[in-house]
Formats: sequence, C-alpha cells, structure tokens
Amino acid sequence: MSEMITLNKKQKHWSMERKKARWGWIFVTPTLLFFMLFSLYPITNAFYMSLTKKDLLSLKPPEFIGLKNYTYLFQSADFWNSMKATALFSLGTFSLLLVFSLLLAALIISRKRLQTLLQMIFYSPALLSSIVAALIWLLIFDPRGLANQGLNFICHTPGIDHKWLAATNMLRLSTTIVYFWKYIGYFTIIFVAGIGSIPRSLHESAEIDGASRWQDFWHITFPLIKPTTLLVSVMAMIQCLKTFSTQYLFTGAGSPTKPINVITLNIYKTALRDHRIGRASAMSMILFLIMLVLTWIQFKASKSENVTYM
Repeated sequence: MSEMITLNKKQKHWSMERKKARWGWIFVTPTLLFFMLFSLYPITNAFYMSLTKKDLLSLKPPEFIGLKNYTYLFQSADFWNSMKATALFSLGTFSLLLVFSLLLAALIISRKRLQTLLQMIFYSPALLSSIVAALIWLLIFDPRGLANQGLNFICHTPGIDHKWLAATNMLRLSTTIVYFWKYIGYFTIIFVAGIGSIPRSLHESAEIDGASRWQDFWHITFPLIKPTTLLVSVMAMIQCLKTFSTQYLFTGAGSPTKPINVITLNIYKTALRDHRIGRASAMSMILFLIMLVLTWIQFKASKSENVTYM
C-alpha cells in the first residue's frame, strides 16, 4: 500500500512538473519568436551578406565571394582609421561614464535631502534622442556659442575660436562631451539603485567601528556594487561602440570626417552612399564580434561579482 501511495505521489509530481514546463514554454515562446525574428535572423543574414558582393540598388542576386570583403577591410586604411576613431572615442567616453556616474551616485546617496530632485536633473538629458542632444551641442560648439565664450572667459582669451568642430582633438573631445552629458545621468541612476540596495546596518556597523566615509565606500559600498558596476560597464561599452548620431550630425554640419569616422558611420556610408552592402555587412560582423569579445572579457574578469550579504 505504501508503495502505491509513493508511486501516486511521484506521478502527481511529474504531472505538475510537465504542466509547469508546458506553461513555461507557452510564456517563453513569444519572446523566443521575437528574438529570432528581430535579432537572430538579422545577425545571420548580415553574416551571409558579408560573404557576398551585392550592390544595394541592384536587382541581381548577391554573388558569393567568401572572405574577400574581410580581406579588403583588413587591408583598408579607411577601415583601420575607423577602428582607431572608435577605440579612442569608446575608451575615453567609457572611462568617464563609469567613474563619474559612480561618484555622482555616491554623492546623491550621501545627501539626506534633494536626492529625488538631483536624480531627475541628472537623468533628464537621457530622455532626449541622440539627434536632439547632438543638435543642442552643435549650437553650443558653434564659434559664437557658449563653449567658445565659456572657454575664453576661463582662459582670458576673448575672441579666440577654439575650433570645437574643426580641430582634430577638439572634435573628438566634442563628441565625447555630447555622449557624456547625455548618458551620465542614466548610469548614475543605475548606480544609485545598486548602492541603495545595500543594507543600512552595514554602514552603521562600520561607523560604530570608526570607519571614515572613504573607508566605508571602499571596503563596503564598492565591493557590494560590483554586479552593478559590471552591468554599467557592459552597457556603457556597448553604447559607446554603437555611437553614430553625433558623428553623423557633426560631419553633416561640415566637420572633418576622419577624426570621428567611427565604424558605425563607416558602415552607413559604405552601405547607403557606396551601395556596397556586402562590405558594410562585413564591418557590422566585425563590430558585433568586438562587442561580444569585450563583453566576454568583462564577465570573465568579474567572476567574483556574485556578492551576497545578510
């Protein structure tokens, strides 16, 4: 009798597990279909197109040429210039976003009043589209704009044009400033949420033990927000590598292309101006692999990110 009862319990258990699995697949299937349609298929199609020669406006089917597009790119000075421009922009902007968003989050959390107001102020630029943000700063960087006037006031150099949109280094700095201004608040809010999730009792214990604010931040706050830091670093790096709107608008306004000809801008010009969709797809796949490798490295370097606390 006891064996029959045990058998019935097992059958009921397996029946419940099957029902849970069935409902799980029902809820997951729309997401999987959405991913396959809008992510997996475009990536697969881009990889196939990267192995072909195809004029964007031609009705002829693509001609399979193997790895010739990749061979051409690795021998192209224009492509390597795009890689350089992307690396300079991404490393500079990524570092500033990661460091200053963490510092601003710590500053906001440390204040007893106006926390919500400060978060709203810092986050507000993130609500703007990239094109609108670039247009605002295009006016600021104009020779008669606020950037020149402010720098001349600080340096006591009235009437000097610092060529924010013309000189190589100033142009690179300008694009970095636009992205920093737009996204610093977004990543600050993520850090605020991460810091706010740390139990207050830990900070109170450190204060009782005589720890300074810096010791509290370095030995308690920073180790416990490592998962948040990983999230912000991955998101910021991907966002920087995908930069396009600011560079596109600045070059369209007359700025020299070479210093800010990031890989996404090069993809756009190759596909829509030169109509070489196969070569543009090859650059897209290279950019995708760069994002994949950098994300993997960040996760690999953060194996100990799973921090728990009581």
